[in-house]
Amino acid sequence: MRGHNYSYQCFFVDRFNWLRYGFIDLNAAVLGWREKGAQGPVPEIGPQRKVALEGVPGGSSEQAVEKAVRNAAENATDFSWLNKGDRVLVKPACNSAQKYPATTSPAGIRAMVKLLKDKGAGKVMVSDMAGIEHVRLTPDTLCGSTRECMKKNGMAQAAESAGAELFFPEESGWDAFFEDSPVSGSHWKNGIYLPKILKEIEHVVLMPRLSRHPLGGATLGLKAAVGYIRFDSRLEYHRDASSFFEKHTEINSTPSLQDRLRLTLSVATKAQTTFGPDEGFALEPELGLVFGSESIVAHDLIAMAWLNHCRESTPESEKTGMRDPYSTNTSVISILNGGLVFLLGGIAEAIKTETLKKFDTDNIYNDPTLHRAFEIWGGAPSIELTDGYGTVPEDIKKDLQKRIVL
Repeated sequence: MRGHNYSYQCFFVDRFNWLRYGFIDLNAAVLGWREKGAQGPVPEIGPQRKVALEGVPGGSSEQAVEKAVRNAAENATDFSWLNKGDRVLVKPACNSAQKYPATTSPAGIRAMVKLLKDKGAGKVMVSDMAGIEHVRLTPDTLCGSTRECMKKNGMAQAAESAGAELFFPEESGWDAFFEDSPVSGSHWKNGIYLPKILKEIEHVVLMPRLSRHPLGGATLGLKAAVGYIRFDSRLEYHRDASSFFEKHTEINSTPSLQDRLRLTLSVATKAQTTFGPDEGFALEPELGLVFGSESIVAHDLIAMAWLNHCRESTPESEKTGMRDPYSTNTSVISILNGGLVFLLGGIAEAIKTETLKKFDTDNIYNDPTLHRAFEIWGGAPSIELTDGYGTVPEDIKKDLQKRIVL
């Protein structure tokens, strides 16, 4: 790599302020009607999958959160896949320097690293790559730093205090990625460029967070895969927006990820219920949840159900206009997406940007991310909710079940 530049060659745009104060505000004023998105087809019913729940009262200590993470993880999987000395990559959502719930809970990261070490893991690495507003990698230059983002949001300190190593793909340059192929029938025109570090580890533990997203409606486990991919892949992902949802789902189908992902676990004691992914309304319910599953699809069904549950407790004033742009219309989110394409590839690529459709998030089975996942992994899983320590009231479990019933 021939150059590193963290200042004058880099121009980062915060997507929150771009929407709230930029030219999109004008479009929102002119086009400020609401619309319902496309309704998804009824999926086939797939195999039964377990999702482990742990309840955490609002305002609980980090120690209580760490205990809930350990309990949920041990209930979700028996760790028989982990042999002594195995190398594990823990993938959080470090999209920005913002603190939890805009990014993954540091207490959750610390608990997971400790647990993996206790179960016999050798090297445990915590790794992600921040969004285009915070990091820019080209064949010749690097602008910004996921490492600095992770220090500011507290994950770096939590990971290292538990004995993990930090790894940030952009620091190793453009050639630190390799081309992998998604599932047959993919919407990707080119291969997907993933970090070579994936070839050096045996297992992946995914730790997303619960957040709204101005382009995708929500950013949960499947969407978090964007944090792996190199910036030429991110350009195709955003530019060819007619298959936006399908493409981030299909990243998870690459052999490098599908063959290594063992557990997806979210600390959702707080939820970012508007805007996203970097900023929004942070809701702390009276009882938060930690939940995990060996199935990323089952995890995301419960994550979407819990996000919708939390949005119902969010003040209506926070869910209108530019406070929550996904609630407005397709024109607004397409304009924002086109701006990201401009940052990734310039005006020549931006003018080729396809329209980004939206879906009605009130019914989770309208979500095209989940529908593509159902196609790839054998249908909509039948969910078995388990609560090994009796920390989740029956009314919350019934509410989640009601939201995911077909």
